[in-house]
Amino acid sequence: MQDDSPTPTREIPHAPARHRRRLSRRSRLLAVGAVALAAVGVGGVVMTDREKRPTTSPVALDAQTRAEAAERADRSAREPAASGSPSPSQSPSASPTAKPSPKPKPKASRTATAKAKPKKSTKPKSSWVLPMAGSAITSCYGPRWGTLHAGIDFAMPAGTPVRAAFAGTVTKAGDVGDGYGISVVIDHGNGYLTHYAHLSTARVSVGAKVSTGQTIGLEGSTGDSTGPHLHFEVHQGQMWNQIDPAPFLRARGLDVAC
Repeated sequence: MQDDSPTPTREIPHAPARHRRRLSRRSRLLAVGAVALAAVGVGGVVMTDREKRPTTSPVALDAQTRAEAAERADRSAREPAASGSPSPSQSPSASPTAKPSPKPKPKASRTATAKAKPKKSTKPKSSWVLPMAGSAITSCYGPRWGTLHAGIDFAMPAGTPVRAAFAGTVTKAGDVGDGYGISVVIDHGNGYLTHYAHLSTARVSVGAKVSTGQTIGLEGSTGDSTGPHLHFEVHQGQMWNQIDPAPFLRARGLDVAC
């Protein structure tokens, strides 16, 4: 006999259902912002891609760029630029650290290294002159024929010009019968007189002012003379106080062979 009663079914207890709470859009935005702020606080968020290569977030890159820019600005303010227009205190042609180029040493001239040649000593030019330069001396001052020959005899052809040995004033000119024939006496105003005797003619007169080397007469053989010549005397202090003309002339730079 068939049992028409329904077969009891086994009830399987159901697990309590878990309900997931859906976050609102506002909550999700707040959560993302909190994570970003935490990443900035620790120096940047590091994320990994599929190959596990670390990459820097845009926030860290922006902070690093600003830090490098600030460092460059501070360095440019402390250090002068290597190139550019010079400061007002700097020379436009040289930098502060540039060393000046050494000046070339002057070459020693040949004349500087050569030994200086000693200068030839020259006799000072005399203000006195010989009455007949270039003539021969036939007699000097001193004893002759038992008397004093009181001068020097200069011999040249008759008519040779006789010149004043030094400037002065003429005190005698002509023949006065004293054995000297035509003669000229010049007072030089310095304590000395000169006497020019046996002239053929006188070219000056008493009281005339003559200069050194001026022609005062011509050589002859008047008076007590044996041939054409000039008898030349030097008187010191006064007339007829004759002295040796040779050392007198040498002391004034004029050499005579006596």
